[in-house]
Amino acid sequence: MLSNLSSNAVLAKARGMHGKCLNKQNFNELLMCKSVSEIAYYLKNRTHYNGILSTVNEIDVSRSELEIVLKQKLFEDCAALGKYGSSVGERFAEYLIRRSEIEQIMHSLILINSGKSEGYTVYIPEYLQKKTGIDMEALGRMKNYDDLLKALDGTPYRKILEPFKPEPGQLLDYTKVENALYTYLYGTVFTMIDKHYKGGAAKELRELFNSYLDLDNYVRIVRMKTFYKAPPEAIRGALLPFSTIRKNFIEEMINAKDEEEVRAIMAKTSPGKRYLKNQEAFEDDIPLRVQYSTCRHAIHFSTHSPVVMLSYIFIKQAEIYDIINIIEGIRYQLPPSKISKLLTIVNFQ
Repeated sequence: MLSNLSSNAVLAKARGMHGKCLNKQNFNELLMCKSVSEIAYYLKNRTHYNGILSTVNEIDVSRSELEIVLKQKLFEDCAALGKYGSSVGERFAEYLIRRSEIEQIMHSLILINSGKSEGYTVYIPEYLQKKTGIDMEALGRMKNYDDLLKALDGTPYRKILEPFKPEPGQLLDYTKVENALYTYLYGTVFTMIDKHYKGGAAKELRELFNSYLDLDNYVRIVRMKTFYKAPPEAIRGALLPFSTIRKNFIEEMINAKDEEEVRAIMAKTSPGKRYLKNQEAFEDDIPLRVQYSTCRHAIHFSTHSPVVMLSYIFIKQAEIYDIINIIEGIRYQLPPSKISKLLTIVNFQ
């Protein structure tokens, strides 16, 4: 555990960094940008991203390059906080690395399933290349599932993915692989919390993840039922095995006839009563928005430095996702009013 002096330093540093985060006005101004270059120029000249964008030429920066630089800010901020509580910073940096690795693997799986893995370019920032055990060069050369497994040699991911290798001519079961990878990720997180934290700190850290995961499972049920018309057995297989929702409510939602009934059942649960009230977002956006709201409260009122540090990281993550959503909206030529509805921070009450 951190000493009182170190703990106070982390609290002060994290809250100070939070004070530099983008606000609604910043996002409203970003929504007026017409290109990736305009967004890069605004971030470089009007926000705290000026440092990390100092060597970026905003005139010809690509969408993917800008996204990588923005995500790198998460790791830099985690490292900055780690100077005040190194073990805490390292643990949360490890979570970010594992999450980034899984995102790369999932992207690779999408390409394999689509038959477009040829010529796949791996946009991996330098900070991740130094930390990951994945052979990123091999990942960039992959043409099939065997190539992907070879790139994952020596990592926990190979053992996770081996059972899901599709038979010749068959498509990969993407949902089951995603479930297995994120089960590994969050299982590692909860093990880390149980091992290193006790009392109020452990309880609040679990809440930061549980508030997200409860709603993520709810969204998975809605998505599987609404878009895929999946049977109950398939829906059960798509859920992550982390939930504070009672099993009888989970079963009722799985067997509900439509989205409206699922939402009505969820509203009876403790997480539903607490988090779904006044939520008018698209279903897929609710978990991130609730996590953002939970972290906004924790960063101001928690007295536990690990909780405040993780809250800052999640708030920064939401900020970066919002910027990326604006970039994507511009790419598809959506009007600002439609892009705005996809954002977490602009719609935060």
